[in-house]
Amino acid sequence: MDILHLIILGLIQGLTEFLPISSSAHLILVPLFLGEHDQGLAYDVAAHVGSLGAVVIYFRRDLGRISTAWIVSRFSMSDPDGRVVWFLIAATVPVAAAGLLLHDLVDTWLRDPLVIAAATIGFGLLLLWSDRAGKRLRSQAGIGWRDAILIGLAQVLALIPGTSRAGITMTAGLFLGLQREAAARFSFLLAIPVIALAGAYESWKLASSTVAVDWPAVMMVTLVSGITAALTIHYFLRFLEFTGMLPYVIYRLVLGAVLLVLFL
Repeated sequence: MDILHLIILGLIQGLTEFLPISSSAHLILVPLFLGEHDQGLAYDVAAHVGSLGAVVIYFRRDLGRISTAWIVSRFSMSDPDGRVVWFLIAATVPVAAAGLLLHDLVDTWLRDPLVIAAATIGFGLLLLWSDRAGKRLRSQAGIGWRDAILIGLAQVLALIPGTSRAGITMTAGLFLGLQREAAARFSFLLAIPVIALAGAYESWKLASSTVAVDWPAVMMVTLVSGITAALTIHYFLRFLEFTGMLPYVIYRLVLGAVLLVLFL
């Protein structure tokens, strides 16, 4: 794989993992548009590791605070910060279970460009509706069990390429009355266990395969993905209250329309 393709792959993963525009769809589409074969498992793992490193470093203070509170409270529900860990676990269980059960279905039937087009458009419009209809009155501190479970159930839909894990979790959060930044921050924190589980599963498959790994190329993808993801998180949160979700919805509608024209 040439260096330009590696940089593009890292940029695409870093940009799309935390924006509500679907990283899985873009990683499927990049080889199609570049006329290349699928980039392969090693590069998918590298791209996810970069994104995971970025979100862990960016939210290191939040993670330190909630994990410390969780441990000090002896894993009880008594501490508000410690409760966040339980909420993240509860929200992760549905997609982890669904991913194991439906992995073959997703890989076999749902990677089609027309499926991606339909999900990109449909869930884009749902994101716009949630941004317009949501009351946006509740902060991250107001998140409870009901919110965590419903957001976790909504996250299962992200197994459909084109849906966007970030997009569907923010959509659910906004419908539940969370402020934009609260919905985004919970979505980003929720990305940590989800990306870690996906990366661990892909790493296990990679370790059991006989494919040779080009480690310098893999490291480049990881680095580009990580830097891009960190910048994306920072500027998305900084400008979210001013831009709302409309720019991302417009992008989704344009991308979906292009895919329909090309593949219908």
